Amino acid sequence: MSNLIASAKEQVAALTQSAYEKAAAKGLLPGGAVIHGSVDIPKDTKMGDYATSFALAGAKALGQNPRALAQILMDNLELEGSYFDHVEMAGPGFLNFRLGTRWFGEVLSAIETEGMTYGALEEGKKERVMVEFVSANPTGPMHMGNARGGVLGDTLANVLDRAGFDTWKEFYVNDAGNQIAKFANSIYARCMQLTVGEENYPFPEEGYHGDDIKELAQSFLAQAGDFPGQTSQEAWETAMAEFGLANNIPKMKADLKKYGIEYDQWFYESTLHESGYVAETVQMLTENGWTYEKDGALWLNTTQLLKEKYIREGKTREQVDKLDLKDDVLRRQNGFYTYFAADIAYHRNKLAERHFDKAINIWGADHHGHVARLQAALDGLGLDGSHRLVVVLMQLVNLLQDGKPVRMSKRSGKAIALHDLLDEISVDAARYFFNSRTSTSPLDFDLDLAVRQDSENPVYYVQYAHARICSLLARLAEEGHIVPAANMVDAGVYASAEELALLKSLAQLPEEIRLAARDYDPSRINRYLLTVAGDFHRFYNADRILGEDDKVLAARLKLADATRSVIANCLDLLGVAAPEKM
Repeated sequence: MSNLIASAKEQVAALTQSAYEKAAAKGLLPGGAVIHGSVDIPKDTKMGDYATSFALAGAKALGQNPRALAQILMDNLELEGSYFDHVEMAGPGFLNFRLGTRWFGEVLSAIETEGMTYGALEEGKKERVMVEFVSANPTGPMHMGNARGGVLGDTLANVLDRAGFDTWKEFYVNDAGNQIAKFANSIYARCMQLTVGEENYPFPEEGYHGDDIKELAQSFLAQAGDFPGQTSQEAWETAMAEFGLANNIPKMKADLKKYGIEYDQWFYESTLHESGYVAETVQMLTENGWTYEKDGALWLNTTQLLKEKYIREGKTREQVDKLDLKDDVLRRQNGFYTYFAADIAYHRNKLAERHFDKAINIWGADHHGHVARLQAALDGLGLDGSHRLVVVLMQLVNLLQDGKPVRMSKRSGKAIALHDLLDEISVDAARYFFNSRTSTSPLDFDLDLAVRQDSENPVYYVQYAHARICSLLARLAEEGHIVPAANMVDAGVYASAEELALLKSLAQLPEEIRLAARDYDPSRINRYLLTVAGDFHRFYNADRILGEDDKVLAARLKLADATRSVIANCLDLLGVAAPEKM
């Protein structure tokens, strides 16, 4: 598991520290000082590949002018056997290190040895994390927001897995509560209208108005036969809810499978109610002193839980007292538990029963106000929800065609459904585009751009780079030029700006995975792919392969193959195909 970016930074720090200790042993500098200089990658490569501020940070402690100190350090640096072949002073006392042959050779070796696992890290230390995403209500087709949340959650789980976490993907099925009652009542109303006429039976104002409800009603009547008969409305609605869920959930699974998403588990809310787990969870909150009764309902003292949470996080009491905090109902007057109570129970199940170290949820930005409340409730159960529950909030998607917003689906007249979208564009384009921006940014999805087959379309641009390399390798193989092993390549022949830039980009993948996992931002992989593809195209246009002498040809052929491997690796993380021909 190689992170040559991190290794180079660590080596700069170690080399500089050794130079200081050597100078101190010679009496050139006072010994024993603890100096914390930063090591960074300059934006301008003219300033070197890595730069350290050790001399600036240590000047005062060592009683030296920074540039004078930098010169002493340079005079005592030992670069032999290191990743670097040259060091120079810049500005007020920075030391700029330039990478040498050994480092570039190790980049190629790491990519060759690790293959499709290149970039894998041990950052997660096998910490068990659940990523719960989509979790759309099973009362209708999945829409554009679910499409973005689906690829965001799926790709984030892939990135976390690559970063060394033990990941689990889960879909939470809301098959209980008010929305299911409304779903059943909507089907019942449509059945009545089909039986006695629309003019003779009003449709509930709060009901689900989509065409899919009419279709379910027609299918139910075709199966039920004697509706309404002597059966009570309550019994009919129970049967209709079961019928509707039995139809909708398999469709959701099929749509998500087509989208390249499969879960480790579909977890049903109803099981929490049927097992008494929701009631037990609420009772635990009561025993911990966090509930009270009012107007016949049982309430969670969310206000106090949030106050304690915010004070722990550094807010003052004066700041907290100014917040508009409200309590939440857990059990209504009629004895039914609220969705919030079930949500608390579900997350207790994740953390306390199934022992996930962290629960990561992908939610729409409209759930922002729910995050701290749920974390605080878990705090009230002693589960450290403020740290163990992570919510990635996702902004809306704007679908564009001909430069104008697309608001309606041709099929239903409602929001664009996921299966309708996947009829218009490829799964590869959908997955790439929906993961192309950070979750906190609104996403403009240009349908026209997604189907274009040119370099303006980012997924085409990246896939074309992969296919171009595959064609190149096949053509060279026909002429007898086989990709050499890394240890047979003389990395010293890499000299052009384009070769070095591409090698540095390839080395960056482990660091990109680390940062993507740290920030819960898998869109870093998209941006990284564009960088690698761009660097490859520039290398290919600037540096000949065929016709060069054997050493150069072998080195450039290996570099092209390493690029192919890295692009395929990253496309796999995104759930996007890596075509060999286009």
